[in-house]
Amino acid sequence: MGSEPRFEPRPALIDLPVLQKFKLYATPSNFYLIGRDENKSFRRILKIDRRDQEDLSIYEDPTRYTKKEMHELKRWLIQGNEESGGFKSITTCYGIIGFVRFLEPFYMLVITKRKKVGEICGHTIYGIAETQMISIPHPSIQTKVANSQAELKYKKLLRMVDLSKNFYFSYTYHLMYCLQKNVGNTEKGNFHDNTMFVWNAFLTRGIRRILQNTIWTVALVYGFFQQTKCSVSGEDFVLTVIARRSRHYAGTRYLRRGVNNIGRVANDVETEQIVSKVVPEGEKIPISSVVQVRGSIPLFWSQEASVFNPKPEIILNKKEANYEATQHHFENLRQRYGKRIIILNLLKAGEKKHRETILRAEFAKAIRFINRGVRKENRLKAIHFDLNKHYKSGADGAFNHLCIFARKALELTDLFFCKAHSGVGAEGVINDSFFNNPRPSQDEEASSLEKEASKPDIFMLQNGVLRTNCIDCLDRTNFAQYAHGLVALEHQLRTLDISGPPVVDLDNPLAIKLMEVYQNMGNTLALQYGGSEAHTKMFCDLKGNWNMVKRQRDIITAVRRHYSNAYQDGDKQSAINVFLGHFRPQLGKPALWELDSDQNNLARYTSNLDLENTRPLIRRSFSDNIIMEGDLNLEELVRENSQPSHEGLNGGISGTNLEFPLYETEPVSLSFLSVMCCEDHMRGIGSNQMFPGSCSYSESDRPDDIPGFAHSYKTEFTPAEEIVERCSSRSWSSDNMFTDLDESVTSLTNTNTSFELLVRRDGSDLIPGFSNDFTQWVFTGRTL
Repeated sequence: MGSEPRFEPRPALIDLPVLQKFKLYATPSNFYLIGRDENKSFRRILKIDRRDQEDLSIYEDPTRYTKKEMHELKRWLIQGNEESGGFKSITTCYGIIGFVRFLEPFYMLVITKRKKVGEICGHTIYGIAETQMISIPHPSIQTKVANSQAELKYKKLLRMVDLSKNFYFSYTYHLMYCLQKNVGNTEKGNFHDNTMFVWNAFLTRGIRRILQNTIWTVALVYGFFQQTKCSVSGEDFVLTVIARRSRHYAGTRYLRRGVNNIGRVANDVETEQIVSKVVPEGEKIPISSVVQVRGSIPLFWSQEASVFNPKPEIILNKKEANYEATQHHFENLRQRYGKRIIILNLLKAGEKKHRETILRAEFAKAIRFINRGVRKENRLKAIHFDLNKHYKSGADGAFNHLCIFARKALELTDLFFCKAHSGVGAEGVINDSFFNNPRPSQDEEASSLEKEASKPDIFMLQNGVLRTNCIDCLDRTNFAQYAHGLVALEHQLRTLDISGPPVVDLDNPLAIKLMEVYQNMGNTLALQYGGSEAHTKMFCDLKGNWNMVKRQRDIITAVRRHYSNAYQDGDKQSAINVFLGHFRPQLGKPALWELDSDQNNLARYTSNLDLENTRPLIRRSFSDNIIMEGDLNLEELVRENSQPSHEGLNGGISGTNLEFPLYETEPVSLSFLSVMCCEDHMRGIGSNQMFPGSCSYSESDRPDDIPGFAHSYKTEFTPAEEIVERCSSRSWSSDNMFTDLDESVTSLTNTNTSFELLVRRDGSDLIPGFSNDFTQWVFTGRTL
């Protein structure tokens, strides 16, 4: 059990003293967990008391044992327990997921099988294949409660959270953070397991508090991961797309909607697109990333799931005079990603029966209120784009609009680009308490010149983020996020000096491959949140292969989603609440299934509920909420598209906000142009000089905007799974417009509102030369 392919040793920079493989042994009085590092250079041992029924009693031996020393220790344990029941091998595992208690015994959740899904800068990323739940107390001290129907039902409920699907982790890389945060991570010894994207934060809280380290546990990110090695005209690069779901206010479609009192929103997902160039061993890796987010409309709204009504009414449950919860949400986005927050709202504007229009109007009011009295450069930039209406006039036209929005968004937020050594970011992975018996680290032994050479060269920073939403943040949102990802991909390839015909061309093999990745991501997230795969009509129309078979498949998808929402979401939500610690069972208190709906009778039983994730006295959930500003003439925006901005924006993305409380017109005719804003690579400039954020090519250098370039150069793709099977050490596995506007953009209102692109004139230093305060803000997410 636990066997997996063996890989060649990774570069020395990532051979950190972290535990990666464990063997669990048991005696009648204790569990012994023996862990070793990947290179088998040392062992550690953890003892868990099986005689304590009330508390979690864990003891860590600070000694580092050699293989021979650990063999002698095990022999001593075997001899010492011969008369009391023996020293038995239980399982091989690859890390502790956490500990949970329902009504009586504690249980330990461990990973018994893992699968390699990819690498980021040499750091291996794993997915969970199998897990095991192990009861801690010895059966001799357990009471009848341990085998009661209620206890068994809670165990069954927890198992509904299928840890073998879409949960990812790494021993040497903070997967809960984006690349920009990891590259600048110098917070060695700090805990990072309480961030919004670590789903087992509650389960590991006890052991982290006792041991004051995280070397025995893994931090699980829930969402999506896909990595593909691509070859374009003989140049190799790796495309990685990661979706991280927030654990704050998490749940299912109708039981988690909108926003809660402190600004957490439902279906909050961070999507990161990473492109890294393949270079010879030892060279710094050119790598770029772009982050975008999706999330429910940050208003208090709900829908009551109904067996007989697949489209239940949308209800605004609570109107805040000052939109405080909405303001909390966007302030949190600013602290995490930077000041430029662009909102792409895809809600419908015209309906016979008002549903989405109710939220659209209220969202626009909220944005206008928030922007009132705020300096122009700090305002929310909102685009109201009725994607359904424009789509009816043609998928190509609607997609063209989305690509234009994406280009404008990238001009404002820019992307992250650096050249970094393999293993970058590993320095901050290990807690200081791990070094109770320290040995000199490679950093301590390295010369100052070697240290300097190992530092990453940072050329661009992303400052801000594009936030997309429709009503559920599923189908339309995923279509719009693909447009942003496609535009960003061309920008990233130009930045990495990988040439080729325009990527924003649906005949381009790269565009087709990226569409496949985003469709996979959309299906995965839709299954997690909505109970069915995503609808395919928009993507099929874009590819020109919509037919009766696919139409029937979409009808079946709609039926499955409705069935799941009406019949299964209650149990799914309960399972999530238990897994995340939002509900904590207690003897003598009502069981979770005895409480009323997802609200769980908040007024009567609050002692075992996590108030952060409950709604303010509303039976059902709030829906997606998004904020918007005023109106902008879309036609004017399209005309402006022909003159891209030449200025670059700099800022940063923080993987989480640790300071935020822990307790969520008609379509314009467009030609299908390459709307990407490309980078001038400025040959001859030193590696430490900051590249401009965006610029246009000269007429002689501009790539041809001609559809269908597949014939002009060779493109190859290698899925991660195929490379993993080769056991290679380099394996790879596994909504829109904003400009710097006074007003928001709408596709439905003919206004004369003009807009102007922001030209940065603040004179702030670029890397190198950022002020210390600004750099700290970039990498920590704290305000200046």
